[in-house]
Amino acid sequence: MGSENIKIHEQCRVSPPSGSARETSLSLTFLDVLWLRFHPVERMFLYTLPRPESEPSIFFSNVIPKLKRSLSDALQHFPPLAGKVVWPKESPNPIVQYTPGDAVSVLLAESHAPFNLVLDNSPHQASLSRSFVPPLSSSDSHASVLSLQITLFPNSGFSIGITTHHAILDGKSSSLFVKAWSFLCKSSLHQLSPSLPPNLLPFFDRSLIKPPTELVLNFTNSFTHILTPSENPHGRCLKLLPFPPRLEDQLRATFLLTRQDLDKLRKRVLSKWDVQNGSESTVSSIPPTVSSFVLTCAYVLVCIAKAFEGFEGGKHKFAFGFSMDCRARLNPPIPDNYFGNCVWGGLIDCKPLDFIKEEGFVVVAKSIHGNIKEKLAKGIFHGAEGAYSRFESLAKERIETVGTAGSNRFGVYENDFGWGKPAKVEIMSVDRALTIGLAESKDGNGGIEVGLVLHKHVMDLFVTLFHQGLSQHH
Repeated sequence: MGSENIKIHEQCRVSPPSGSARETSLSLTFLDVLWLRFHPVERMFLYTLPRPESEPSIFFSNVIPKLKRSLSDALQHFPPLAGKVVWPKESPNPIVQYTPGDAVSVLLAESHAPFNLVLDNSPHQASLSRSFVPPLSSSDSHASVLSLQITLFPNSGFSIGITTHHAILDGKSSSLFVKAWSFLCKSSLHQLSPSLPPNLLPFFDRSLIKPPTELVLNFTNSFTHILTPSENPHGRCLKLLPFPPRLEDQLRATFLLTRQDLDKLRKRVLSKWDVQNGSESTVSSIPPTVSSFVLTCAYVLVCIAKAFEGFEGGKHKFAFGFSMDCRARLNPPIPDNYFGNCVWGGLIDCKPLDFIKEEGFVVVAKSIHGNIKEKLAKGIFHGAEGAYSRFESLAKERIETVGTAGSNRFGVYENDFGWGKPAKVEIMSVDRALTIGLAESKDGNGGIEVGLVLHKHVMDLFVTLFHQGLSQHH
């Protein structure tokens, strides 16, 4: 593990300014409860920092107080983040509750890991950066919502590791919070008490999430046995399920698809649209375009499947599940700054062998595109009642579902705390399952960054396939 590189300076707690936030509680909606015991989402923002600020004495006496003060100011607008997930006896659903005095745990640390290596996109030991994100505490009776770690790399830079409870906030909400915090921190370097612009204020009204009735009944029944473990017959268990990170012989790397790469992939898909049929071949006319999200997922999936195929000779079979933000897609739509979970998943209908076919990329891209189009046409929850049994049957057939985390639309590289934009942003938790981490490219030119953790032999092959596929001119 990389933890021998870490020296803990202080474990502190940061709460909203006293008297600024009243007691609040939010009920969890059905979109939140799905994630109740899912592993937390872990992200790391890396910043380079010039001297003298990156010298330990100055960093801890000068930079840290600014980060802590602005964090406290941000929490006054996001009090649930300082609170806890609890499940009162009289309540049908868990709630998140903030009581004045509640606080966020912040770990202050120093690392002597080589900063250049942590910044590097090429494959390196997956365990290296594990120690830069903090754990999130949970028990049967309650769970924390947010935990932070600020790590100094002396004379080089620092990282902010942020671990969030998925049942309380999705990626968009978590991004909103980091934007608000960085905005307040950067503004406070120039003005005394900056206020947040309206677009960075969270919207907490839960009554806007209207569950489709038949769906909730089906879902609640399917999920009860996950949420109500046999060892706890009262069914009130809030302890997060163990999803241990895969670190043994695993490598972590970041890959970039530039805007030009995506244009090339788009041409390839559209030119072969009519020739290639997926397993659920619906004859659909060639669309005017295919989104960068669809192209990225299809391309990366096919490279992963072929890399496993090359290493294991067809033992591994894949399906693909993805999540999409529904704020603008609900009827009526809900505000962009809605705070909570407003994501719903799609599972594509591809045969496991479609992923390694000659033109697997086109087949998979058509399937993802078709699934999204269908959801937009028939409603986001269309087909949802069968989702749980489909996941179950995939598991029985030993088919691994590759998932996604993050998005190329969150703007994670815009988070400037006053010392410049991030040098790198990484979703650490992609090592807890086979997951494709997504972010917009750092240069802001419309490319997409992909974060992956794979077994080292699979990673070697993946690297080759990824670059080879892009250099083929079709």
